[in-house]
Formats: sequence, C-alpha cells, structure tokens
Amino acid sequence: MKRFFFLTMLVTLALAACAPKGPATLTVMTHDSFSASEAVITAFEQANDVKVTFLKSGDAGEALNKAILAKDAPLADVFYGVDNTFLSRALEADIYEAYASPLLANIPSEFQLDPQNRALSVDYGDVCINYDKAYFADHGLAVPQSLEDLAKPEYKDLLVVENPATSSPGLVFLLATIAHFGADGYLNYWRTLRENGVTVVDGWETAYYTNFSASSGHGPQPMIVSYASSPAAEVVYAETPLTDSPTASILAADTCFRQIEFVGILKGTQHRALAEKFVDFMLGVQFQEDMPLQMFVYPVNRDAQLPEAFVRYAQIPEQPAYLNPAEIAANRDQWIANWTEAVLR
Repeated sequence: MKRFFFLTMLVTLALAACAPKGPATLTVMTHDSFSASEAVITAFEQANDVKVTFLKSGDAGEALNKAILAKDAPLADVFYGVDNTFLSRALEADIYEAYASPLLANIPSEFQLDPQNRALSVDYGDVCINYDKAYFADHGLAVPQSLEDLAKPEYKDLLVVENPATSSPGLVFLLATIAHFGADGYLNYWRTLRENGVTVVDGWETAYYTNFSASSGHGPQPMIVSYASSPAAEVVYAETPLTDSPTASILAADTCFRQIEFVGILKGTQHRALAEKFVDFMLGVQFQEDMPLQMFVYPVNRDAQLPEAFVRYAQIPEQPAYLNPAEIAANRDQWIANWTEAVLR
C-alpha cells in the first residue's frame, strides 16, 4: 500500500512538472505619462513568453518616492521615468542594479549620464516657451527671443507657467532660469515676471487647455511653458487636418531646458534576465520609433527614425540650458521654496 502511494505521488509530481506553465509576469513601474502601442508591447511579450504589467505611479517625483520607500520590497522589476532633474536622487538612494546593455553602443554619450549604467537613457525632450502664432500675427507683436524679453512691458499678462512645486515642466522651466541667471539672480528675474503679470497654475493640463489661447479653451495667455514637441502634437491630434501647426516654440539660447528620461532594473527583482531584455527592448529601434507619437519625446537610439510629424513640426533647440544633475539634487527643494516665497507670497 505504501509502495502504491509512493508511486502515485511520483506520477503526480512528474505530471505536474510536465504541465504547461503560464508566462512569467514582469512588472514595470512608470510615471503616469507613459504610453506605448499595444502591438509593440505584445511583440515583446510573445518573443519572450512574458506578461508585462505596467504600474503607473504618479508623476516622476512621486513615482521615485514610491520606488525609494519600497526599496527593501520592490513593487516592480523595472522602473522607467526618472529624469535628469531627479537622477542624482535615484542614484543616491541605490534603487537600481547596474546593467550595461549592448544597445548603449547606439546611444550618444551626451545621454549617458550614469557611468555605472544603473540608469540608462531612453528618451529626451525640451521644455520651452510655446506661443500662439495667430495672436502674435494679429497683434503685430514680435515673438520674444530671450528670457529677458518675457519681462518687457509689451508682453505683460501674456505668459502662463506651471508651479515648479507641483508640475514637472514647471520645475524644468525654473531650472532653465537658474541655469541662465544663476542661483543668485533667478529670483530677481522671477520678481520681474510677477510684476509683468505672469500667471501661475498648478499643472500643464490647466495651463494648456484652459489658459493657452491656441488650445481648445482659447484662454487669455498666448505663451505657455510646454514642450518643443507640442506643435507636432497639435497637428497629430487636430480634429480637422492641418497643413501647419498653430503653435511654435521659442528656441533662443537658454530659453529651453532638456529633459532626459531613464530606465533601470530595480534591486531585488526576481526576473533579472527578463528585466534586462525589457531594458534592451526599450532602447531598441522598435520601441524607440514608437515613442514619439505615443509620448511626444525623442528617441536616444541614433538608428531610430522620426515620424514625419516630428520632422516637419517639432523643433530642437541648438543651445538648451543645462545644470548638472548633482547640483539639481543638492538644491532642488531650496530653489522651489525660494521661488514659492518670491512669486506666490
């Protein structure tokens, strides 16, 4: 009887071992703005027998906070969405495992900001002042060509910006002013903007769809802190086909600030091999060519081709403002606090 029971158990275990298993699950933590074509993600899943689950976790700063708090029991295997304004904080928190993807050979060195390859660049975009072409043409008003121009009387009440304490593009534009005027001069500049009627709102969506005169809301401000890719988005999403964008970006030196977004493998992952494959996938041509019309960012892989809308309507500044990520990490909170005191109180 015991022998029969033993043989039955052996057969049961053997059958269980031979039974088909479902695909593994890879969890990818992202910010709320992440988007990718379903077909592109499905292609990765089928090629690697895996189910990819995306965990959207707020804006870049909020998502990073969650990743840091869950460091000892990670919520995901891969984390995408930290940008160069938060990069040093992510690296200091030691949440990533190093991975030198072979795809790094196709990424220019200007985007490789972590020598230890814990955070690998995926995309970039420029935060710039966008303007309503029709407003400036109708009013016979020259488009500003510098940050200093924005404080001139002829542009009084014409600019809406986002609060850097609550908005990613708002923070990035604040950094552009610090890069240009210096840590000792940016507050005086912002005081002149306040005196010149700058409008401050909490987030990009309110600024773009309520305040901006070129948007559906037909708001009161013809200039807004947005992205150099926004003019292309205006064409792509237009209800009536357009032959030109109704908006454009101010691209003069130091008026834009470049955001670079990164992906990394979270420490503690139980799916290291699959995580590496997904990082390679994000850096590969298929995903890189999908991004522009999904998230309106630029690919970092030099082999990726841009869609026609980007080539025709998006703009790239020749001299964006720059600050070292370590300097941003050391001063970000104080800069925001000082800005709040100078502009909102």
